[in-house]
Amino acid sequence: MSESFHLLTKISPSGQLRIRHSPDNDGEVVEAVLETGILEAFSRTFADGLFHLVTIDRSHELPPILRHWQEFGRHFIGSVCAMNDLEESQSCQSLSLPLEWLEIFHNNLPPQRGLEYFDMSALHRIWDELKTHFDQRLHSYRGSLQDLLKSLNAPSHLVGRVYFHLAENKRDPDKPFAFMASYTTKLNRQAKAQHLPLGKAVQEFAASEQKEALLTLLKPIQNAAEKVPWVKQLADSGAIFHPQAWASAEAFRFLKSVPELESQGIIVRIPDWWKSQKKTMQAELHITLGDKTPGGLGVRALLDFKVELSLGDERLTEAELQELLRYTEGLVLFRGRWIEIDHHRLQDVLDNWRKLKKKASDEGLSFFESLRLLAGIDGLGSKALITGEVLTATRVIAGSWLKQTLESLRSPLQTQRAHPGKALKATLREYQERGVHWLWLMNQMRLGACLADDMGLGKTIQVLSLLLIKQQEQPGHRSLLVVPTSLISNWQNEVTRFAPSLRLKILHGINKNIDSKDALKDPTYDLAITSYGMTLRIDAIQNENWDLLILDEAQAIKNPAARQTRAIKKLQAHHRLALTGTPVENGVGDLWSIFDFLAPGLLGGPTEFKKYLQRADSEGRSPYAGIRKLVQPYILRRLKTDKSIISDLPDKTEVTSFCSLSKTQAALYQEAVEDLKSQLKLSEEGIQRRGIVLSFLMRFKQICNHPSQWTQDGLYRADDSGKLTRLKEICSDIVAQQEKLLIFTQFREMTAPLASFLAEIFGEPGFILHGGTSVKSRKDMMERFQTEDGPPFFVLSLKAGGTGLNLTAASHVIHFDRWWNPAVENQATDRAFRIGQKKNVLVHKFVCKGTLEEQIDRLIKSKQTLSEEVLEGGETSFLTEMTNEELLAMVHLDLNAAVEENN
Repeated sequence: MSESFHLLTKISPSGQLRIRHSPDNDGEVVEAVLETGILEAFSRTFADGLFHLVTIDRSHELPPILRHWQEFGRHFIGSVCAMNDLEESQSCQSLSLPLEWLEIFHNNLPPQRGLEYFDMSALHRIWDELKTHFDQRLHSYRGSLQDLLKSLNAPSHLVGRVYFHLAENKRDPDKPFAFMASYTTKLNRQAKAQHLPLGKAVQEFAASEQKEALLTLLKPIQNAAEKVPWVKQLADSGAIFHPQAWASAEAFRFLKSVPELESQGIIVRIPDWWKSQKKTMQAELHITLGDKTPGGLGVRALLDFKVELSLGDERLTEAELQELLRYTEGLVLFRGRWIEIDHHRLQDVLDNWRKLKKKASDEGLSFFESLRLLAGIDGLGSKALITGEVLTATRVIAGSWLKQTLESLRSPLQTQRAHPGKALKATLREYQERGVHWLWLMNQMRLGACLADDMGLGKTIQVLSLLLIKQQEQPGHRSLLVVPTSLISNWQNEVTRFAPSLRLKILHGINKNIDSKDALKDPTYDLAITSYGMTLRIDAIQNENWDLLILDEAQAIKNPAARQTRAIKKLQAHHRLALTGTPVENGVGDLWSIFDFLAPGLLGGPTEFKKYLQRADSEGRSPYAGIRKLVQPYILRRLKTDKSIISDLPDKTEVTSFCSLSKTQAALYQEAVEDLKSQLKLSEEGIQRRGIVLSFLMRFKQICNHPSQWTQDGLYRADDSGKLTRLKEICSDIVAQQEKLLIFTQFREMTAPLASFLAEIFGEPGFILHGGTSVKSRKDMMERFQTEDGPPFFVLSLKAGGTGLNLTAASHVIHFDRWWNPAVENQATDRAFRIGQKKNVLVHKFVCKGTLEEQIDRLIKSKQTLSEEVLEGGETSFLTEMTNEELLAMVHLDLNAAVEENN
């Protein structure tokens, strides 16, 4: 096996394919001989990259993503070759993009990062870029047009010269088709290309003694003759130079050879009805699902269905299908139209019609089976009705009830809105109301739901609204929320703030003596919150039959083999909800695992799912369009870039991100509290005491950031800091969405460790700016950061980066440690949030729970104890003036709140 390398591919927010080398051997595997050329081409322009993929010989194996884009480039070059006047006009700007082909290409795109930014308009832009790029190459190319096309592995470098035509000849019932070979020339008086019978070429070129030109012209026919026997017959006999009257069998033989003819550079003109034969020419099953309202709900609902035989839009009887079976295979004129007779296919259609007809009268189809049929993925699950092969002879449509239901899931708020009323202590935005309505609808139907809104769009408040509605409409039902450990405090605070009527139980925390079996014995709660790890340790969680089970950061279960994932999927619940800001459609494996939780069986078992993907790939067809269609009703995803969302968003959203302390941090913090207590007893009032207080405040801040900042051991291990844990969680979503980040710290010594840590998360380095950065470097970094391809993050010291910078490329700002002066923090935030910013800016302010940081944050928010004037003076204006008792109460460590076991 040849040596291979890994490439990382992604679609950028502007809709461009980006490719770079993967140092971690993660990504698409390509042969070593191809890597350099691919990277160099895509580093120039996107169009250069696509044209380079076209030149790669088919003998080289490309990964699915690159192979798919290679086909796009080949389709473009093939379309260029089919232009009649390219040689004359020297431009392909008139080349239009076939919409039907474009839609198929878009739907079949393999999962890849950034797919959410890619739509039909992006493909149109790429097509236009390729046209412009090709024209530029054509004008600067030193060789001939034929040589240029040949260098691009064009299917023919003879642009539009040889054509094979097939037309109907309705005047002759015995030979109802006509065939002619032609060639194009520009020798008419208007100097425009015109079609002439191929026989004229022999006379024309022989008379002008251009034998070599004649041989070049006939080269595609010679190549085709080596692969297609009937072409060889016509060429050897000379009949190819004259028009032919053909019987239907000869016409059918021609139509079946179209792909091989086109691969040799022959331009083929055929009747329109053959191009759309799958819709109009073949007998097929016509299945209508879910006309009536089912008796049950969700996955247990059995949908009615009826199955009919059809020919296009016309119905067939069983007798008529039997009649078709008596015809000889090939083309047959039936009901005034030409159809293809394939005995094997017709017999399969008939057999399956009989089976389905019996099943329709005896029972119904489950919701899963119905969606699989609609998505064209029948054969995936264990209860499949039809094999993948026969599915090509099946048309499935949604009946009245199912169509209305799917439309309501895809477009919430077609009916009356669900709303929590005054119990929610906040005002929902328009898109959030739509989200709450969708969540309630999914809950009522008992269908698993994935709320995958962009970070910052308010998934938390939508879920709290759902829980409040359930509290009102379904009193007594209890829900379980499973979150990463670092988010327990955040959820607890959001419940208290926005939904105080929800009775809350926290099943987590150090020294809380949670009984494994009786933790849920007290029924007086609406919502229990626990961590992923605790689901393994508390038996009561596993034994409870929950009404609603919610997973936050649901990508935590993307590995189906993990013990934690298996434990989560064993939990019993009537309804399941997954929250994630990471696009679940961008990884097929992740998608399967999350949907195995949300809707077990929808995508089949892991073995079935893998076999389905392999089978589709081996048959040369993409499995992804069907998968997307199948899961679409279960996913609600809104992007901040969506025009309907942008108008509803505030320009800036500020959130407090609560972080826990690691055990190392907690030990150092508690030690600092004891040291402060001792020194305060020995100190005198005045400058000495003020100096002690200030030094300890700095010590507390450093410990909350990272133990290594205080101990100066230089290690900066990720697991030693709760803030780094939270930073990684936030940045994982930022990476997935390809957004940019500014992160501020007041400590210059923290900038390098933060940059190193972020480089591992983002997979590439970022920029650092502090007081020692030169003016020229500041300018260069700012300009580079503002470009789409520039570094994804910028670490700045608060004082050096707080003014004089325009960094509006960032849509996230993180204050890693707090200055405790709102004016200074806001000034730093405005590096991103200022004139020229077209995105919503999400500001995260890190606060360590149970520490001095939380106490100060509470005071700043309340504005009741401290005036704005005092706050603007910073911590020195009030902390140093506190009594010993007040100060120790302020810095006291709440161990239960601050430290949460890493589960």
